[in-house]
Amino acid sequence: MRFAVLGSGSGGNAAVVECGGLRLMIDAGLSAKQLSARLQSVGIDPKSLDGILLTHEHGDHVRGLKVFLKQNPIPVYTTPATARVVRETGIDGGTWKFFEAGQAFTLGGISVETFAIQHDAVDPVGFVLGDQSRRLGFLSDAGFVTRSMTERLRGLAGLFVEANYDEGLLEADTKRPWSIKQRISSRHGHLSNTQVTELIREISHPALGRVVLGHLSSDCNTPDIILNRLRACLGELGHGHVGLHCAGQHEPSDWFDF
Repeated sequence: MRFAVLGSGSGGNAAVVECGGLRLMIDAGLSAKQLSARLQSVGIDPKSLDGILLTHEHGDHVRGLKVFLKQNPIPVYTTPATARVVRETGIDGGTWKFFEAGQAFTLGGISVETFAIQHDAVDPVGFVLGDQSRRLGFLSDAGFVTRSMTERLRGLAGLFVEANYDEGLLEADTKRPWSIKQRISSRHGHLSNTQVTELIREISHPALGRVVLGHLSSDCNTPDIILNRLRACLGELGHGHVGLHCAGQHEPSDWFDF
């Protein structure tokens, strides 16, 4: 099992996962041209994808979907509510497959578990993908980590999770009005470094091999801040072996194997 982040941030989000001979893209928030180019740069022919999983309908997660599906008419897996909002924008390509938040289903040899998350979208979800031996969690754009979410993310081999902002940097930011700061830090906004650190403290275990952090604010967070916090946390717990990486906006990550 392996995955790569094609891009992560307010400018667009997408990742690709390979497991059991299946290739899935999670979200399509970059332009179709960039999605294709970045897939090819990590050795994936876009036409070889078996499907696209959508976390929610915001533009930075679906921006390239319309054109990409015209070029590559593959299945899209999402909730009915998210599909309704996305398709109202005129997207009519591909084949749409529906699940309810909290439902689990299988694709080939991969188990896909879904869970509801807290965000200002119509029906946002996170994913846990894998087989009996290895599981990858995927949590993006969530304002609050519930107990149910934490339980779904236990026992993972790898995790992608947003670490959007540092509380001190957000408070000191002069570019954002107070209303935007309130939205970001609300229970339906984005995850802070403190929230991510507490989540990792809760779910870390000896078999957790990799945590990839995404959706970092270019103004209100830095890789050094969150990486140093997590290294200290994991070292304190005796899990200093866990690999840590911050995904970027402008180029794909390397492949992460599990």
